[in-house]
Amino acid sequence: MDWAAQLDKRITDYLPDLRVLKEEPMARHTSFRVGGPAKRMAFPETGEQLVLLLSMARECGARPLVIGNGTNLLAPDGGLDRLVIETSGLCRLELGEEPGSIAAGCGVPLARLADFACKQGLTGLEFAHGIPGTVGGGVCMNAGAYGGELKQVVTGVSALFPEEGVKFLTGEELAFGYRRSFLTEWPEAVVLDAAFRLTAGDPEEIRETQRSLMARRKASQPLEWPSAGSTFKRPEGHFAGTLIDQCGLKGRTVGGAQVSEKHAGFIINRGGATCADIKELIRQVQEAVYEKTGVRLEPEVKFVE
Repeated sequence: MDWAAQLDKRITDYLPDLRVLKEEPMARHTSFRVGGPAKRMAFPETGEQLVLLLSMARECGARPLVIGNGTNLLAPDGGLDRLVIETSGLCRLELGEEPGSIAAGCGVPLARLADFACKQGLTGLEFAHGIPGTVGGGVCMNAGAYGGELKQVVTGVSALFPEEGVKFLTGEELAFGYRRSFLTEWPEAVVLDAAFRLTAGDPEEIRETQRSLMARRKASQPLEWPSAGSTFKRPEGHFAGTLIDQCGLKGRTVGGAQVSEKHAGFIINRGGATCADIKELIRQVQEAVYEKTGVRLEPEVKFVE
């Protein structure tokens, strides 16, 4: 009996209310809109379901992949022989016990978190208003924009470690860096929820800052096309988009994938792009930039296998 059949039986016996799809296209769950079918995709709605599901997956020999909005993922065209766990149902969002604190589940979109903070008259998350990811993925990679980063406001997370169970990590223990955290070194760890500390502010001023940042984003980024946001990490002392533009790569295409003509730091799906198209275009950009500038571009996009 293969892992999927074993897991199906265990879910039927122990998690009968859990929604599970078979051969679900990853293209429906990634912002690039590419990717073949995942053998199984589950949608837990509580932390308890998620913890039990991950335990059963390990016992059955499955390779779980926990995703949020799929905004930083590139999934293979041939699909995934894996259990994909989609966390949008883990969406608890409420004020914490301490003044200015917020508690959020891993599946809460960062934009919704920022809006919630605004309505509560709490400032510090304006930069996150236009980031398309979720709390879980955002914490793992220390998501940021326009001078703001989650490390500035995260006070701690509860995370599940396969061998150790659920642990609470403080903001200091998370060791945030540029697009990384302590959790980056533990890819099997899963953020369950996070705590944030903000400061009091005027809701209308907060909203105006959000509007201003969103206007800047719309003016400079190709938001009208499927993408994974910034394709490359910022190389030290440079900007990836500027280097790519200076190398004359704006508009370069491979199949349906294109280096955006609006912002060279974005590779977009112009329609019908495959994972293979995007990976080849990334390779070509890396090669051309290195040959002309000596700078090696590191993808910010995560390749899933």
